[in-house]
Amino acid sequence: MITPRELNRATLARQLLLQRHAMPALQAVEHLVGLQAQAPFPPYFGLWSRLAGFRPEELAGLLTGREAVRIVLMRGTVHLVSAADCLTLRPLTQPLLAKYLNSAYGRQLASLDLAAVVEAGREALTGAPLTAAKLGTLLAGRFPGTNAADLAQVMRMLAPLVQVPPRAVWGKAGQTAYATAESWLGHELHPSPSLEDLVVRYLAAFGPATVADVQAWSGLTGLREVVERLRPRLVELDKGLFDLPDAPRPGPEVEAPVRLLAPFDNVLLSHADRTRIISDEHRKRVITINGQVLGTVLVDGFVRGVWKRDKRVVSVEMFAPVSPGQAQEIREEAARLLAFAEPGQAGEVRGI
Repeated sequence: MITPRELNRATLARQLLLQRHAMPALQAVEHLVGLQAQAPFPPYFGLWSRLAGFRPEELAGLLTGREAVRIVLMRGTVHLVSAADCLTLRPLTQPLLAKYLNSAYGRQLASLDLAAVVEAGREALTGAPLTAAKLGTLLAGRFPGTNAADLAQVMRMLAPLVQVPPRAVWGKAGQTAYATAESWLGHELHPSPSLEDLVVRYLAAFGPATVADVQAWSGLTGLREVVERLRPRLVELDKGLFDLPDAPRPGPEVEAPVRLLAPFDNVLLSHADRTRIISDEHRKRVITINGQVLGTVLVDGFVRGVWKRDKRVVSVEMFAPVSPGQAQEIREEAARLLAFAEPGQAGEVRGI
């Protein structure tokens, strides 16, 4: 048996949250199997909370240098991943994305030749990156009677389109524009990526975990057979709870420092049972009805509040009282966040 606190500490260790690590940002992005990134800047704060000395320019340079990209992957959401992982993860998640497209748009696209749309869309993108609106409009000219926005969605789901800079580059702004992963990265997608490798990487970053956890993170189904094939390489800590034999599992006595997790942080979204880090009651206060996931405050390893930043002000809202020592830790971590986001500027921490 593994206790909830032991499960919490193991997950925090895999997520690089028990201490800040001296690790290059690209290595961290790959270890974490990407960071959820439908909003442009949360990944910067996700890396800040995990890495010692991380600066925004490091991730911005990875994006402009085409070493990292933003693309629709797990759960049908935008993730920031390394270039190598983009080429491997997109083929693995493609069946999920095709299923999502059919579920949401199947009726209006029933008479459309989707392969022809993808071919035309790829042709349209050969010259330069295009916004979804421009790409959809061009395709609507080729496929009369079809909604331009629907055609753009076909491309996002069925073709590996990466969002190109300056979108999501720290200190810059720009519309979301797309290029194909192959043209942007200069390589073809992996022809036969391994689901077994995907599950092993998930356990290294999010374990210990059940089959349901892996499926909740990836959005894929039918992974029980994959886990069964891996069983000789795994340990079963509790019934149906699997892990890698040599993965870190700190004891329950290990202290967990206060952390301010980024909005949309993957550690809150990547398990079927999320009580290892957030209670069901608190989850309702963190994940809003319109799909936003607020920045959260970890105290002793568990979500105890939320935070938000408005330029040089960080506002904290705790769900229950904390000790004076914990309150001081939260203030100090919030001050560090401000120093990261607004270096050299006076800032203020409110609410704690």
